[in-house]
Amino acid sequence: MQKSELKKITKSLKNYLSTLEEDDLIAKASPSSKREALKMPKKQAAKKEVVAKKEVVAKTEPVASPSVKKTATKPSDSLSAQPAQDISAALQTLAEEIKNCRRCPLGKTRLNAVPGEGNPNAKLMFIGEGPGYDEDRQGRPFIGRAGQLLDKIIAAMGFTREEVFIANMVKCHPMVDPSDPEKRANDRAPKPEEIALCRRYIEQQINIISPDYIVALGGVAAKSLIMDSPNLASIRGKLYDLELSTLELKKPVKIMATFHPAALLRNPNWKKDAWADLKILLNAMGRSPAPVKKSAAL
Repeated sequence: MQKSELKKITKSLKNYLSTLEEDDLIAKASPSSKREALKMPKKQAAKKEVVAKKEVVAKTEPVASPSVKKTATKPSDSLSAQPAQDISAALQTLAEEIKNCRRCPLGKTRLNAVPGEGNPNAKLMFIGEGPGYDEDRQGRPFIGRAGQLLDKIIAAMGFTREEVFIANMVKCHPMVDPSDPEKRANDRAPKPEEIALCRRYIEQQINIISPDYIVALGGVAAKSLIMDSPNLASIRGKLYDLELSTLELKKPVKIMATFHPAALLRNPNWKKDAWADLKILLNAMGRSPAPVKKSAAL
């Protein structure tokens, strides 16, 4: 065999072996790297593969810093541990959604939606049934005669209105005659279907605020929030574990039912029973009633 032919065979063999190695490398590379591997020499391709593997390892392994300690955050931390401005922003966003809601007929006849108001980090919430005449005009909960009595109740418990959060099961005024919103004594209790359509709003408020205790004011709120409750009389003055229908609570919340302030105005003799209920709640909270003042008597 001539020397020139031997050189050609040797060169062809080297090219063949080189091609096999590059094909093996291309098979292991990502699709975006195949075109580059085909173009580059064998040594460069192998070097790039090693560098790529090091980069993958570096991305998947945590980088320890000698001067910074990483503090683990528990996924079960409640929203009450978040900054107040974050909770306020969440409540405000929800309030805007409520103001634009027309999911049930109440939204079409109201003057103003009444989302609720109070301390975004409140440990205590009061929940009634629905807005009335005065609330419909100002967009605020419990500001009529019943609201004035509720303010006295809150003060007697040792709180201010600004320390608690006040809301209703439905956010729009239920009226006996929706065609005449200016008519007085036109209030009615919300219907079950109205509560069902509005329920997610109060449950979202509860979840955002994450209070420790809730007072359900009146039979409508009590039967809506305390499961399997036949009537107010059978559940008054007792603490229950709250369960939501549309959300899962971030922490345990206790709920108690008592009379609605409007009922106390109609039946003043019930005030002592309502106060007995609320003293049970205060005891559970580890608090004492405010000092009695004649001027602030219920």
